[in-house]
Amino acid sequence: MEAVTQTSQKHWLMLKKIRTALAGIVFILFMLMFMDFSGLATKWFGWLAKIQFLPAVLALNAGIVILLLLVTVLFGRVYCSVICPLGIFQDVIARFFKGWRKKHKKNYTWSPEKKWLRYGMLAVFIVAIVLGVNALAALLAPYSSFGRIAQNLFSPVWIWGNNLCAWIAEKCGGYAFAHKEVWIKSLPTFIIASVTFVVIFILAARNGRTYCNTICPVGTVLSFFSRFAIFRPVFNASMCKSCHLCERNCKASCIDVANKKIDYSRCVACFDCLDNCKFGGIKYRPFWKALPAKAEEVKVNANEAKVNAASQNSPDNGRRAFIGTSALALGALTVKAQEKKVDGGLAAVIGKQAPERSVPVVPFGALSVKEFYQHCTACQLCVSQCPNDVLRPSMSLEHLMQPEMSFERGWCRVECNKCSEVCPSGPIKHYSIEEKTTMHIGTAHVDLDLCIVNRDGVSCGNCARHCPAGAILMVRKDPSDKDSLRIPTVNENKCLGCGACEFLCPSRPFSAIRVNGLNVHRRD
Repeated sequence: MEAVTQTSQKHWLMLKKIRTALAGIVFILFMLMFMDFSGLATKWFGWLAKIQFLPAVLALNAGIVILLLLVTVLFGRVYCSVICPLGIFQDVIARFFKGWRKKHKKNYTWSPEKKWLRYGMLAVFIVAIVLGVNALAALLAPYSSFGRIAQNLFSPVWIWGNNLCAWIAEKCGGYAFAHKEVWIKSLPTFIIASVTFVVIFILAARNGRTYCNTICPVGTVLSFFSRFAIFRPVFNASMCKSCHLCERNCKASCIDVANKKIDYSRCVACFDCLDNCKFGGIKYRPFWKALPAKAEEVKVNANEAKVNAASQNSPDNGRRAFIGTSALALGALTVKAQEKKVDGGLAAVIGKQAPERSVPVVPFGALSVKEFYQHCTACQLCVSQCPNDVLRPSMSLEHLMQPEMSFERGWCRVECNKCSEVCPSGPIKHYSIEEKTTMHIGTAHVDLDLCIVNRDGVSCGNCARHCPAGAILMVRKDPSDKDSLRIPTVNENKCLGCGACEFLCPSRPFSAIRVNGLNVHRRD
């Protein structure tokens, strides 16, 4: 019997190793997609973003949605432990603090399902989606939350490391690394990402998968199907010694040793219980092979359970303070990194400011402004991968964190379609470079009061020279005077809305020519 038990344990341990290896690979690839500014990671592994549950739903990708639900019915919530990057991130944090919890006797313990919170958050999420308040929905979406954390907190660290390598290489006479500027693309989004990171960090460090089983709407939806999972961890009552090792190591707090029950709606199929059971008391098998528990085998020491529950309630204010301080320090460093006050140490630089636009400019490939914001999950993948620094999260309350285009640092080049390649939820339809030249997303408008031709009395024409569509012509201020200076005029039928004219306009702090978006995009 002992030999059989040991052999069985090896099989269960192998399940956990496979799960851990797959989760590690997926997490690394997701980190690279958001941090690697070369674009190679998204080119080869961008499909991982498209198999996320919420983006697949918004993209109306029925095949992916059905596949994920079938996997859940077969094996439980393996999506949460292998595919979802935020779920894997919580496992990483929990693993890192495993020794600390053991030292302070803060083991996990069984806790009842908090239905009012789970279903309340799901109801808020559904109402937000139906009403089109996607900014609120994006706050709860797990993939979007991870994307904001990766883009705002992890990516700057990656770029700083790259810049350090570039500095070292330059000192050695090499140029293998290219320097890249670090800057905050949206302060509200940065703050939201920092707060989300701190909340998830604390919850995962102390209580494992609390976020997944109380706040996450995707976890709640999948829980309806995981209750009926065919393959699941089940108690083997004849082998269980009521040692509580499985319960004390369950990140989902879903194992009730006292009653020999597992809440499959919260089980994330991490297989930690199989790994920690030394007696073969829990096995992974089809639900119809579950063995009923005997009355004499379900007795448990109530005092022990109370002690375990009490051990979870001791706050660690010092660790919370450390986390909060670290987040503030990261924010300060990021702000400092983007400061540039002088040009060559000679003259003060007046940076460009974003103008107020009557209609926001959304990327090429969107059918309309309304359709774009209805399907966008604010995951920040397109923002992180934009090579021209044109996309950034919106700061308006209506479209908070969802991307929009602005042209203070660059313009949308005709030869680039990166955002359409990486978008997982469908608001940016994939298009070819040839198709992009036929799309019109906005129209340029000239403010003659700001134009340096009128303001300073000098000749310019910068906007006309660099317009890729030839939509800007220079005409004389005074048609009757052949020596009159020329001012720009825009042919709205030709204008693409790429923003080249706005970016290259020498007027400061506001460009004399600015782009307003089109509510409905058109094609030639």
